[in-house]
Amino acid sequence: MDIKTMDQQYVANTYNRFPLQIVSGKGSLVTDETGKQYIDLGSGIAVNTFGVADEVWQQAVIAQLGKVQHTSNLYYTEPCAVLAKMLCERTGMKKVFFSNSGAEANECAIKAARKYAAQKKGPEYTTIVTLWNSFHGRTLTTLAATGQEVFHKDFQPLTPGFVHARANDLEDLKAQVAAHQTAAVMMEIVQGEGGVNALEQDFVQGVAKLCQEQDILLICDEVQLGNGRSGMLYGYMHYGITPDIVSTAKGLCGGLPLGATLLGEKTAHVLGYSDHGSTFGGNPVCCAGAISTLSRIDEPLLQGVRDRSRLIVETLTGKPGVKSVTGLGLMLGVETEKPAGAVIAQCMEQGVLVLSAHGKVRLLPALNIPMDLLKQALAVLVQACA
Repeated sequence: MDIKTMDQQYVANTYNRFPLQIVSGKGSLVTDETGKQYIDLGSGIAVNTFGVADEVWQQAVIAQLGKVQHTSNLYYTEPCAVLAKMLCERTGMKKVFFSNSGAEANECAIKAARKYAAQKKGPEYTTIVTLWNSFHGRTLTTLAATGQEVFHKDFQPLTPGFVHARANDLEDLKAQVAAHQTAAVMMEIVQGEGGVNALEQDFVQGVAKLCQEQDILLICDEVQLGNGRSGMLYGYMHYGITPDIVSTAKGLCGGLPLGATLLGEKTAHVLGYSDHGSTFGGNPVCCAGAISTLSRIDEPLLQGVRDRSRLIVETLTGKPGVKSVTGLGLMLGVETEKPAGAVIAQCMEQGVLVLSAHGKVRLLPALNIPMDLLKQALAVLVQACA
């Protein structure tokens, strides 16, 4: 039985997989079972920060594997503490809770926001306002937070206490806040699964001002955009705001599962003993990988992200079949005249892997993808769009 048949027979049918088996790779090149190579512009959906089989990352992970691969959170480990310190020092946040995924990081953010509001305003202040076209995860609670009804069907009743406002419509958001006893506003600076659309500067700053005035917590979901992908360490930094809570995951560890919820001044001490927990959160191997990843996201790398982003936007904008290019940094969406699926299939045939989001072609390359490979891949994409 070949791998594809075995997968179809024994793995739950929750993924519409491409007809491609990846068996190995190096950097931004991956290889299938026939030996054909592809330029990877997806990086495991923004996970493989430095591409596949990065040697510096591997060494950090292997070194920790040789010491201890796991211990429960009943004990201290150095990688967990060091990573939390690094995150706080790089962001100005005060505490970190570690989990396994972006959805779990958002669950923690929601719990912290509700407990803060209950203590400060009263237990009736439970509502979290999110945005239409947002995506915050696939648990019942983070699905409720997600502002896309297509994800809600078949899973009712979802967790109550979430309402949605229109993105970039400050008056609508103010109306939702006024109509509900609001604990927090939660938003992605770039709505990834919702079409790779960056929020407008005035809107984001207006939301931050409103939250500050009314002592409503501001949660920034940086699960996909964070950890250098925007061209700054976290996407909210482009907007001159300071969130109360930041959630992140995906590229933080560069290939192993790790989520983090960063708690600011207001929320640093909200969660106390037994309020929250995780068996694998803060796993020493994952944290060692994340320390390696985060230590390399420096200003030269971030400048490289911005340079690569500019190249992509300039190369694609105005080309035949390209209607628009949206997003920020190396999280970009390409609106095409052809169906996105047709563009993706043609790119794959020509040895380039791209993704989709809300009817657009989505680009999430490794942050250090070599310029020559990027140019080669873009030439294929331009041809596929025409």
